[in-house]
Amino acid sequence: MSSISSPSVRGAQAAPGQGIGLYLAIGCLVAVLGFALPFVGLPKNLLALLTSASISAILATAVGFLVRQAGLSSFGHAAFYGGAAYAIALLVKYTSLPAEVVVLAAPLLIVGLGVVVSLILLRTNGIAFSMLSLAMAQAVYELVMKWRDLANGEDGLRIRFAREIFGLKLSFFQKADTMFLVTWAVLVVVIAILVLVSRSNFGTLTIAIKNNEERARFLGYRTLWPRVVILALSALIAALGGTLFALYNGYVTPSLLHWTLSGEALIIAIIGGTRSVWAPAVGAFVFVILRDVAGNYTTHWQSIVGLVLIAVVLTLPNGIGGALTAFTNRFGGRQNG
Repeated sequence: MSSISSPSVRGAQAAPGQGIGLYLAIGCLVAVLGFALPFVGLPKNLLALLTSASISAILATAVGFLVRQAGLSSFGHAAFYGGAAYAIALLVKYTSLPAEVVVLAAPLLIVGLGVVVSLILLRTNGIAFSMLSLAMAQAVYELVMKWRDLANGEDGLRIRFAREIFGLKLSFFQKADTMFLVTWAVLVVVIAILVLVSRSNFGTLTIAIKNNEERARFLGYRTLWPRVVILALSALIAALGGTLFALYNGYVTPSLLHWTLSGEALIIAIIGGTRSVWAPAVGAFVFVILRDVAGNYTTHWQSIVGLVLIAVVLTLPNGIGGALTAFTNRFGGRQNG
């Protein structure tokens, strides 16, 4: 079929013009305010926290986008996130490639992995998909843990970058006041691209497949490859987060590959909400800041985060992002598509 014309598929598409001006204005304002943060005298430890939150937001956005567009809950995105970070560490250690090539190549390698993995995982749905994705991530984790000669096992690897990357001193990427600008810029661009994808005909088709795959197939649409593209795109976004982590911290450990990191990203997406592309990013900032504040008072911060998750699920079924959207709709007098 050359166009999306059936009522069931059209019904999955948001009206692209509804409230777009208001949301675009809010998005631009938030983006500009973010870029201004390093210049308003914030403490360095707060900027470091916001930089880490931005990286977590990129991973959560990847996980949330997969839930939104394909209805799939992944416990394996740590393999893409940590895989990109480890790809950088290993390429720097074992090759003489320029740092710029390494940084650009790592996410692309993960996209290739994402395509291969998706062709296997997407034969399943629901809990089966979640469990297979978890098994995949744990297989990668165990490989890194056991293959000590290659990846130094549980001790991880320190990444010895060149003194300059993309014409900038290495310190630019490893100081919070400058790296925040990079992570924030990547987050803004990622969200903008994913919003465009979600509002396109392709995004509409993936929503229709999520809602009723059999009907979409009956109407003549191929249902596997659109989902492969969504999973590969989600893997790419997660890999970008891992790349930024490696640049910022200069080291990698197997914890970046563990399924608990994937579970944390999924929890963040639930807190933020998955009905909007940007909502998981909001959840990430709330989660990271809450974790830091709670960690200052107790070592059992997970209990506090768990209580917050329960409260959000019970009182805000669409997450924090859903509550913000409802408030904006009421303020703007329109409904969001």
